[in-house]
Amino acid sequence: MTLQAMAEQLAEFVTENPNNAIQTSYALDPNLAGIPYFEAPLLGCALADDPLFVQFQSDPVIIGPMFRLPQQWLPGAKSIISFFLPFTEEIRSSNYDNLGEPSEAWLHGRAEGQNFLMEVCRQLVQWLEDDGYEAVIPAGHPDFCTNRDPNRVALGQPMFTSNWSERHVAFVAGLGTFSLTKHLITEKGVCGRFGSVITTAPLTPTPRPYSDPYEYCTFCGACTRRCPVNAIHVDTGKDMMTCAAFMDKNKATYAPRHGCGKCQLKLPCTTRRPGKA
Repeated sequence: MTLQAMAEQLAEFVTENPNNAIQTSYALDPNLAGIPYFEAPLLGCALADDPLFVQFQSDPVIIGPMFRLPQQWLPGAKSIISFFLPFTEEIRSSNYDNLGEPSEAWLHGRAEGQNFLMEVCRQLVQWLEDDGYEAVIPAGHPDFCTNRDPNRVALGQPMFTSNWSERHVAFVAGLGTFSLTKHLITEKGVCGRFGSVITTAPLTPTPRPYSDPYEYCTFCGACTRRCPVNAIHVDTGKDMMTCAAFMDKNKATYAPRHGCGKCQLKLPCTTRRPGKA
């Protein structure tokens, strides 16, 4: 199956899947049942031996030694399929206001929406295996892990790292560049979720129409005014320690769900790449 054919099938799988919606069985409010999580996805592909992956592993300012190369997840890996699922207008608009609290629909999108995202990953694996190839989902692998180390901040390194970064992989796969908030700006904006699958299938990589990691960000500062705890600044970027403390509070308040998302909404890059209609 070509990447284009896979993209077409995946769009149909997402938009027509009844699981791509808030279910009555767990809705925090009965009126939320039936609200869809995601629009049709963007799909990109990177080569498993792209030198950027080695750079992610070798440079602690990007990620560092914790990052696993594609071949360390799957021996014989040839390609990585990365996708972006944009949140629907119903999910986005529910979270526009009340900067101190996430909406109930947004909480579902962040939690149960992630469950559906993993279903999308599993469907990609099934298609690849049906074609005779191997495939793994790093985010669903028993070895997947994240690390939180505030001491790295003083060294100019990221506070949060993981052994597989969906945003960095999406950057390699041509889906977009980073923003002031550290989200990735795609052709469909920043408001959504990323997933990926590593495979032995020899797919054609997606061209990267950019060279700078922040090429799509205009540093307009709109996101700085959306942050409930003033953790984003045009000159210094995102204060991850302040953001993390606020998210910890949210996790305690809304467990087993959590979320904020305010800095992804009502921006020039919410649903598109800035500068494009």
